[in-house]
Amino acid sequence: MSILYLALGTNLGDRHANLQAAIAALPPAVRVLAQSAIYETPPWGLTSQPPFLNMVLRGRTSIPPERLLKHLKRLEIKLGRKPTVRWGPRRIDMDILFYDDLVVDNPQLTLPHPRLHERAFVLVPLADLAPDLVHPRLGKPVSQLLAAVDTTGVRRYEPID
Repeated sequence: MSILYLALGTNLGDRHANLQAAIAALPPAVRVLAQSAIYETPPWGLTSQPPFLNMVLRGRTSIPPERLLKHLKRLEIKLGRKPTVRWGPRRIDMDILFYDDLVVDNPQLTLPHPRLHERAFVLVPLADLAPDLVHPRLGKPVSQLLAAVDTTGVRRYEPID
């Protein structure tokens, strides 16, 4: 069994419900072991869109990384994701951040996620779960990567019940 970290993000529809539906859809392929707080974050890349809710999950799986990626992309579609422009609005996005300490470079998948060290919306929730996790390419812990990015606009989200 492998340990993985997944980033979840959403900025369309009922964002909190979208995250909860994604978490519920993961088993049995991924057993969720822990989840970060949820953060509301400004859009990244394409900035003229609604704010996102982002979180990170730690999970366990026996599915190899490339197959897991295909599975997650199928789940995104099942959960209502529609094709859009790169970094555009979406109902749900699920990205593999880390899969054990694997380093993978192929046309389908790059591990660790190639831009995670640039993104406060990933690093803030990842630091909730694994501040001491060392990035196998960069040789730095998540806490150090987080200290190097601008976290302006990232705030903890409290759902209104």
